[in-house]
Amino acid sequence: MAFVLACLAAMLPASAALGEGGILYIPSAASVAHCPSSCGDVNISYPFGIGAGCFRQGFEVTCDNTTQPPKLLLMRNSTITEITEIYDNGFVEVPMFFNSSFGPGRNNMPWEWEAPAKGITITEDNNFFVLGCDFDVNLFDYERNPVGSCMNRCHGEVVPTRGSCNGIGCCFISLRNAMSGFQATFSRADGMAGQSSGSMYPRIMAFISDSGDINNVTNLLLGWTNTSKIDGAYVDVAITDQPSCESARMNNASYACATNSICRNASSYGGYHCYCSVSFLSDHDGNNNPYLFEGCMQDYNPEPKEHCRRSCGNMNISFPFGLEEGCFGNKKFRLNCTTANDTLFSTGDTQYRVTGVSVEDGTLTVTNMLSNASTEKEVIIVSTHESGGMDVFNGPVEDEFDFSMENDIVLRWVVTNSTCQQALRNITKYACQSVNSDCLHVTHGKMFMGYRCNCSSGFEGNPYIQDGCTDIDECLRPSYCNGTCQNFPGTYKCTLCPHNKVFDSRMKRCVTPAKQRNLLLGIAIGIGIGCGIGSIIIALGVIVLANKWKRGIQKRIRRAHFKKNQGLLLEQLISDESTRRKTKIFSLEELEEATNNFDATRVLGRGGHGTVYKGILLDQRVVAIKKSKIVEQIEIDQFINEVVILSQIIHRNVVKLLGCCLEDEVPMLVYEFISNGTLYELLHSDTTVKCLLSWDDRIRIAMEAAGALAYLHSAATIPIFHRDVKSSNILLDDNFTTKVSDFGASRSLSLDETHVVTIVQGTFGYLDPEYYHTGQLTEKSDVYSFGVILVELLIRKKPIFINDLGAKQNLSHYFIEGLHAGSLVEILNKQVVEEADQEEINEIASLTEACLRVKGGDRPTMKEVDMRLQFLRTKRLRKGLAKKDADIEPLLCPQDKNLYGHIDLVNAGSSGCYSLEQEFASLPR
Repeated sequence: MAFVLACLAAMLPASAALGEGGILYIPSAASVAHCPSSCGDVNISYPFGIGAGCFRQGFEVTCDNTTQPPKLLLMRNSTITEITEIYDNGFVEVPMFFNSSFGPGRNNMPWEWEAPAKGITITEDNNFFVLGCDFDVNLFDYERNPVGSCMNRCHGEVVPTRGSCNGIGCCFISLRNAMSGFQATFSRADGMAGQSSGSMYPRIMAFISDSGDINNVTNLLLGWTNTSKIDGAYVDVAITDQPSCESARMNNASYACATNSICRNASSYGGYHCYCSVSFLSDHDGNNNPYLFEGCMQDYNPEPKEHCRRSCGNMNISFPFGLEEGCFGNKKFRLNCTTANDTLFSTGDTQYRVTGVSVEDGTLTVTNMLSNASTEKEVIIVSTHESGGMDVFNGPVEDEFDFSMENDIVLRWVVTNSTCQQALRNITKYACQSVNSDCLHVTHGKMFMGYRCNCSSGFEGNPYIQDGCTDIDECLRPSYCNGTCQNFPGTYKCTLCPHNKVFDSRMKRCVTPAKQRNLLLGIAIGIGIGCGIGSIIIALGVIVLANKWKRGIQKRIRRAHFKKNQGLLLEQLISDESTRRKTKIFSLEELEEATNNFDATRVLGRGGHGTVYKGILLDQRVVAIKKSKIVEQIEIDQFINEVVILSQIIHRNVVKLLGCCLEDEVPMLVYEFISNGTLYELLHSDTTVKCLLSWDDRIRIAMEAAGALAYLHSAATIPIFHRDVKSSNILLDDNFTTKVSDFGASRSLSLDETHVVTIVQGTFGYLDPEYYHTGQLTEKSDVYSFGVILVELLIRKKPIFINDLGAKQNLSHYFIEGLHAGSLVEILNKQVVEEADQEEINEIASLTEACLRVKGGDRPTMKEVDMRLQFLRTKRLRKGLAKKDADIEPLLCPQDKNLYGHIDLVNAGSSGCYSLEQEFASLPR
């Protein structure tokens, strides 16, 4: 076999032998649609392929049509290996067998195999089988480490009835680890040399197979050359252009794994594989391919075709269920209609008669089993853990079932096994199509099943189709309102009947009872003075009812604002118990009480994005409450994004979010109270006077801000890119500790992402030029913006400033030009030159230049920036140029030593270096 393959290799053209035309990017399905899809009985799927542009580098195969049937051959390093089957994710089956006899005078025979190239290994799922009589077998890996041994004893003749592989004519060795090659030795049993018991020269057939165990080897023993029925070895063919997933992701241009896929390292011999993630598992036809651009797609179609049949007899079939191809969400929602107009539901080998379909409750009611089934209906739930592995749980859909013919069975169902958050990431496959619908998680006990949809409160219908959820007219329903009723979309207004009147359900209006009318007439005639008292009582009753009605209207309005401001979504996003303890959703009543009903004397500052109030909560905590002016939906989405991101962050140098309120027309944020303004104000409020920030303070503030950003990039639970790093978003608290703020434009990433493509957002002067031109946001975008802050600390000029010629100039370009021209000292702030030595200036200038490099890949990471700043500060302390923390003078204006004392809320800006109005006008937008 090896000789034939070697001859074929010599006959192939040089281009084929060298593997030219190999792809090192993620192709689309359309770009490889023209490629051959089979060779003989073997199906070919990418990354394997025949011909230029049809295979990933290292996965070229060719079809040998000179044999019958044709053979599929893998080409690696001018070596050809036959493939008899291709499995998902880069695993193949390779024929691997040895058939020989000892021959005269031979007591030992070897057999060895070496992988044709790096990244090709025999997996531990295989077994080494040996057939024959009267010899011992020893198996070693390619490094001569022992793998195992076995022996066959049958005294020269194999009895066909002894068919199990138990050492009589057949023995096997289980592989414990993956191997890049092996060496096997066959030795005639002791005392057998020179004997001829049944066979002069004992024969041996050895092969590696993934079939697990051989329970009947009679046919193989009787026909020694019949190898067609032998399953080949299960062989791992890994992607080896990078040694691991980590390095592959860093080389994004050649990364093999498509969107919604998971990367896993191959065996210890290097390389990696790609798998579709749990929310995008292969569809029923096995069409998902993690190596193709659109390969991992959710198995759900939210838009059925037109003119679908929606009934079977008296049964209404609502989407996502359907009877015809293209009319159901996915194949598990397919129903069948018999000629007798019975609706049937199939699962596995079992069929049920459907008696009810409810898209509102997410249930399917069935009865009368039509074929044999177990007494318990099973559901399979697949989930992934953080390591990337998969768990499969089997359990009943309901706690108890009665499968008798007389009783109904209620089956709960989900759209897919994704969470609501995962489903929303792919809006083209999102099931909740109606505007007035909500996403719900479905669980069975402690097991998560997936998500389904439901119409929002005040609406009814089908949430799975556009405009499927329609308004409920509560005024047409009994017992909803015993008074005057007015219907609104999603709600209604009920005005109760006035005092001494009752609601007439037949007339649909408030009337005075006949007995009460007679009583009132008697009182009016008999007791004149009672009229005055009665009027007072009625007036008081009307006032009480009016106040009650007003409170009811306020409550409904606040609830409507809560839903409009994405309150339901926020409740789902912070539904985790630990997050809920850190982030509170405040009621409007609580914040009105904390700010004395948003009194004007409590205003701390006003800006283009809203007003900031000082508040005192019931537990006596002093807080800053930002009441925004936002009205557009995209800004509400940014608001929710900021709340979710800040709720996940616990860091001493990140502004702490206490909670939010969504019951007003515009949402409000509640922060910890930060008293000493922003770094931007401290540097640029009055550049004609000496800045009270010493060189030590500038290094410390830069180090603390870098540490916070490094935590966001690499130490947080989910990597977070800030996207708007600037000096006005760096706040200073009572102790002048740095607090990074403004996360409204931030983006969080899943663990297997390195960048996201977004609409460009940021502040000119700080904006990463690579992000501006490509739209690809990476952690290096924040590094560039931080580099601009370092320049501000060194030069004390604004990011866009007016130069000596009266023209606008970019600060980062000004710094780079000065650095390259050798005139850095001339452009530095005089205070920096006086307090810092040349070595420190050179170090921080070098770090700043690295942060401001045009290409993001040439910039350091935020963690590296943090470490270099820590090292610089430590060196300065060791030189004795910095004082101990207890000796550092507070950053106060000389004329005012009461900045930490009582603050007059009316004249808050008159007692400190910076007014509180200015300080909070730049809080997160």
